Amino acid sequence: MQTGPGDNEIINRVLRGEQALYAELVKRYQNFVFTIALRYTPNREDAEEIAQDVFVKVYRSLADFRGESKFSTWLYTIVTTTCITFLRRKKLTVHSLDNEHIFEAADNQNSTFKANQVEQKSKVQVINDAIKLLSVDDARIITLFYQAEQSLEEIGRIIGVDPNTAKVKLHRARQRLKEKMEKYFTEELKDLVG
Repeated sequence: MQTGPGDNEIINRVLRGEQALYAELVKRYQNFVFTIALRYTPNREDAEEIAQDVFVKVYRSLADFRGESKFSTWLYTIVTTTCITFLRRKKLTVHSLDNEHIFEAADNQNSTFKANQVEQKSKVQVINDAIKLLSVDDARIITLFYQAEQSLEEIGRIIGVDPNTAKVKLHRARQRLKEKMEKYFTEELKDLVG
């Protein structure tokens, strides 16, 4: 949990001239921003570049934050927009995980999964690996709820649905995440539980 002044207080103080405090916001949200960027591009260097771009954009538009929602909700919107712009600029091909060919390729790499199972993974790493197998929409809602700690109301605002629909989408995304974990990470789950 965060200690010290709240996000809104920091923003107000930065806007009043205490620019050095902006580093506290960066520190609080750097993992959040980097994690979201990694959902859009598997390349760590690209994700780091996106994260840097995001924090520059946020600093420049801090005065536009109205405080009607959590800072993290506003930040999430900037991160996703920056990621999409970055991918368009780089002209990277983005494949939907709903495509059957992607799963066929993953099944054919089963030996790679077995080799990786030898490596001891933390619970967080296993979950993050499973999230990478989800569709973009499912990964986004799981990330918003569990990693960004957004409420169903805030998630609804971000994705443009009412809170009840967000709840249903979250439930379905959890089910698909569970299925992916059971299918691809059986050994890791045994190690984590056992």
